[in-house]
Amino acid sequence: MAETLTWGLSGSATLIALVIGYLFGSIPFGIILTKLAGGPDLRSIGSGNIGATNVLRTGNKKLAAATLVGDMLKGTVAVLLAWHWLGGPQAALAAAVGAFLGHLFPVWIGFKGGKGVATYLGVLIGLNGWIALAFAAIWLCVAWLSRYSSLAALTASVLTPLLLWFAAGMHQAAAVMAVLTLLLWIMHRANIARLLAGSEGKIGQKG
Repeated sequence: MAETLTWGLSGSATLIALVIGYLFGSIPFGIILTKLAGGPDLRSIGSGNIGATNVLRTGNKKLAAATLVGDMLKGTVAVLLAWHWLGGPQAALAAAVGAFLGHLFPVWIGFKGGKGVATYLGVLIGLNGWIALAFAAIWLCVAWLSRYSSLAALTASVLTPLLLWFAAGMHQAAAVMAVLTLLLWIMHRANIARLLAGSEGKIGQKG
């Protein structure tokens, strides 16, 4: 999205975009898909998280992949709808914030949501596809080298605002994604503690 486009948007439209984003983001795909597949309440197993990683603990890889895609696309759809229907990049950024907050704190399940990586990537796809590809590439490289999914997500997220600012020239988007990055790190505080302690589980590790 080119920042040369107008940013004039009424406060009410920005609020609408934020609410639309939140409603999309608050859809708990992990819980819905797991229940539809006849599985247990996702909040009662593993980490209790509603994201794809915990769905994978049910042993259903296809269901985990579907949850990942759903959590990602709800962010993308919210951003693109706001961009096209509510008048531009400011609306898109409001929707991005709403979608991310909706995933972290969904009203439907007591404001206890996921950690936000898939939705973070989803809103990034809506804002700038090339930077989203860079995020995915960084994630894959760090995950391959370290075998830590959390470290890969933390590294990719902290580099995202820098890429938006310097590579894409999207300064407002960079500022917004920096805030979302901070929230993502806060949601991963337990993972960070385990990484520092050397007790974080690695990709593919059992037990």
